[in-house]
This record gives sequence, structure tokens and C-alpha cells, in this order.
Amino acid sequence: MATYSYIAFDVDGKKKKGFVSAQSEKIARAELKKLNLKAHTVKESNKDISKNTKIKEKDLSIATRQLATLLDANLSINDALKITADQINNKKLAEVFYILREEIIQGKRLASSMAKFPNIFSSTYISLVSAGDSSGNLSKIFNDLAEYLEDSIGTRQKIMSALTYPIILFSFSILVIIGLLIFVLPTVVDQFTRSGTELPALTSFLLIISNNIFLIMVIIFLIGISIFLVYKNFIRNPKNHISAHLKFLKIPLLGKFLLYVQLERYTKTMSLLLASGLNLDKAMIDGQVVVTNKYIEDTLSEIKNNVLEGKDFAIAIQKDGIFPDIFKQLISSGYRSGNLSKMFLKTSIYLKNEIESKRSIFLSLLDPFVIIFMGGFIMLIVLAILIPIMQMNTLTLG
Repeated sequence: MATYSYIAFDVDGKKKKGFVSAQSEKIARAELKKLNLKAHTVKESNKDISKNTKIKEKDLSIATRQLATLLDANLSINDALKITADQINNKKLAEVFYILREEIIQGKRLASSMAKFPNIFSSTYISLVSAGDSSGNLSKIFNDLAEYLEDSIGTRQKIMSALTYPIILFSFSILVIIGLLIFVLPTVVDQFTRSGTELPALTSFLLIISNNIFLIMVIIFLIGISIFLVYKNFIRNPKNHISAHLKFLKIPLLGKFLLYVQLERYTKTMSLLLASGLNLDKAMIDGQVVVTNKYIEDTLSEIKNNVLEGKDFAIAIQKDGIFPDIFKQLISSGYRSGNLSKMFLKTSIYLKNEIESKRSIFLSLLDPFVIIFMGGFIMLIVLAILIPIMQMNTLTLG
């Protein structure tokens, strides 16, 4: 059977879009007729969708939760995929689900079919589905995946919402400062320059900035682009990439926050993979994919290689100096006690709490910094205007 996308009209003349599985286009049109739909266009779905399509994590999370709910209700995976595909709003993801259903009907495994869509399903997602399929526990796996995706999205939304106020305040500050420099300062100062009064150094300096503000903005933009291009060229060398990411982790305040974010994601993923029944070797291979910092990824890869060579995992994880001591202790303790999955979960919870704490500290420092920056610069502009006025008053009284 193949999957066909269609555009049709119902009895009221309303346009309907969707997908239908059939052995041929003719049979697909016949199926639509049974549904009281008049087919307008029917064409076979694009099976190369993975090459040029990406799905938002939120859409995948919603679909995963729906699959979990349907499987909990003891529906077969075929029916669950069809119902989910019929109800989700993202039509590209719906098409993927219809293709998955078609391949399952043909006798293929769900995980191997998902592997054809690497832009949509991560290796962690596929590994968990494969483990759940093998153990006959897909319902639990999809519930775990839904919680994992929802938690990841929730954490990202918290950070973005917390940063919204400082970003808006900083952007508004820049606009106010540029407005004062372009429109207010030159107008006020022009009255003093006409009278032949010598301008103070501060006023002259800000006036130069005002007269060349657009040139300065272009220069700053070009410098930023140049730094970005130099950095991209620098990290083409894998060793340089690792070195650069290590330096990011050593930035005061921000570095530890970035480290904890990466490790929290890794420990949460490892907990899920190990709980699904994967052995440590396979879990480490799939787990490190979620890490985006190249230094941490390289370190985890080295630990994984040590484990594959037969070395003790607890000893291997103790060697790196950048990981927090509590991370090493908890994971080593879990390994020696045989509760590695639970200990990864506990470590994830601890790191998540630390992230929340550090985020609060960072934001509590960021807000006053933005206000001080804005107030300080506006104070300079006000002084640049007031000093000439005070000088003029002194000359008049003298």
C-alpha cells in the first residue's frame, strides 16, 4: 500500500485536505468517494520528505503525547498512528505518520522506519522506540518521550520568557539613546555653537558620535560579522572547536550555567535510555548526541571509548576536571550500586534545580545592569547638554 495526499470537497463544498492509504490512486479516489468526498487532486506522498523537512519540537511533542494516550487506551500502533495523523495540525508530520503506518503494515519495525527521517526523529527518540518495540512496552516509552520533550520545551520557554524583559528593556534603551543622540543633542548644542561658545570635551565627544552614528553602527555591524566569520573559520578544525567550547565553559557565571544545561539534558536522556532496557554502551552512544558543546561531547566520547575497552565506568567518569564533583559522585555511586538509571534521574533533577537557581541569579544581575547602562548613558547626554548651559549662565552673570 502507498500513502496518498488529497484535496477534496465535502457535500457542502468545503475544501478538505488529508491523507489516505491505498494500493493505487484509483483505489484512493474510491476510498474518498466512500467518505462522501469529491476528489480534486490525489497524489502519492513524498517519501523523501526527510531530506528537506524539519518539524518543530512542539509539534512532535504534541503528536508523541497523543500517540502515548492512544496506546494507553490499548489501540494498536497502526490505529494510533492513523488517528494521530488525522488530528494533528502539522500536515508534513501527518504525512510522515501515514508513511510510518504504511511501512508497519508492510511488516517493517517502527524504529527502522523512523530512522529514515533523521531531521524529525532524533537518534535518542529512535533508540527508545526500538527498545519499547522490542520489549512490547511502546505505551510507556511514548509517555516517557512525551514527558521528555515537554520538559525540554518547558525549560527553553522559561529561559526565553525570563530573557524577554531584559531584551526589550535593553533594545528600548538603545533606541532612546540613539534618538537622544540624533535628534535632541544636536538641536540643543547648535544654539551654543552659533554663539561661538567653546563646547566642553564631553559635549564635543558625544556630538562627534551623534554626527557619525550611522557610520559607527555600520562599523559595529561589520566588526560583528567579521568576528563571526573568523570564529566559524577557526572552529572548522575539530581541535579548535573543542578548545573554543572549553573556553565558553570557563566564562564566569555563564560557563557553569551552560555546563549544567548540557549535563542536565545528557543525564535525563541517559536515564530514559537505561530505563528502557538499553545497555550502558549503547546508551552512551545515543546519549551523547543530545550534547551540543564539543568539549563535553569529546569528553563523553572518551569515557564511552574507555567503557567499550572494558575499563570501569566509575573510574572513567572521575578523570575529567570540568564536571561538577556531585555529578561524578552520584553517577559513580549509581554505577557501583546497580541503580545507574535512577541515579542519572536524580542527577538530572539536581542539575535542573541548579539551573533554575543560576538562572534567577543571572537575571537578577542582568536587570540592574541594563538599567544602569541606560541611566548612565542618558546621564552623560544630559550632562553634555547641561554643562554648556551652565557655562553660558556663568559668562552671562560674570
